[in-house]
Amino acid sequence: METSLVFFPQLNMCESKEKTFFKLIHGSGKEETSKEAKIRAKEKRNRLSLLVQKPEFHEETHSSKSGHLAKETRVSPEEAVIWGESFDKLLSHKDGLETFTRFLKTEFSEENIEFWIACEDFKKSKDPQQIILKAKAIYEKFIRNDAPQEVNLDFHTKEVITKNITQPTLHTFDAAQSRVYQLMEQDSYTRFLKSDIYLDLREGRPQRPTNLRRRSRSFTCTEFQDVKSDVAIWL
Repeated sequence: METSLVFFPQLNMCESKEKTFFKLIHGSGKEETSKEAKIRAKEKRNRLSLLVQKPEFHEETHSSKSGHLAKETRVSPEEAVIWGESFDKLLSHKDGLETFTRFLKTEFSEENIEFWIACEDFKKSKDPQQIILKAKAIYEKFIRNDAPQEVNLDFHTKEVITKNITQPTLHTFDAAQSRVYQLMEQDSYTRFLKSDIYLDLREGRPQRPTNLRRRSRSFTCTEFQDVKSDVAIWL
């Protein structure tokens, strides 16, 4: 009996020491594990981004509603033909703008049209405070280095905007908007006219589900307090 009374407390002490040691081991590794986890997560996102672009990925996920968009429109073939006459006519038509945006999402370049729309809204601003806040919103979203939706601009254009962003005018983004417009017109628009999205509309065929990546958060000037936008949601 005496032996058992001595033996069990010793076991409890050993067990307590083991638990303490286990906690210390895990506690000391938290910082390192956290860094490794971030690196692995970044690598995983990069792999997933490449995977989404592969045709076989879209075939395997054809039944997934989250990865597709089959939007019904009332666009007539005649209207679609007009879109093919010029890029300006495409963007000036509400359904044309929406359809082109849907196409850009399949090419992972919707930031271009979102930036163009943001600039169009910005130029309608009248209140000086609104101009400052909207300009800041556009700069943070599309212009600054490593912006969430950074558009492709030459160094000079970006530098001029950066220098003047503290005292913006309605023309602050004119050069950048013109540059992005030209890029879309000469590059994306040409491919759009050859895409199934456009050809199905022009020929009056039923629209097919469109493979899309995760929908990016649409830019709204209301992200900043007291900023009023002429459109509640850009896209």
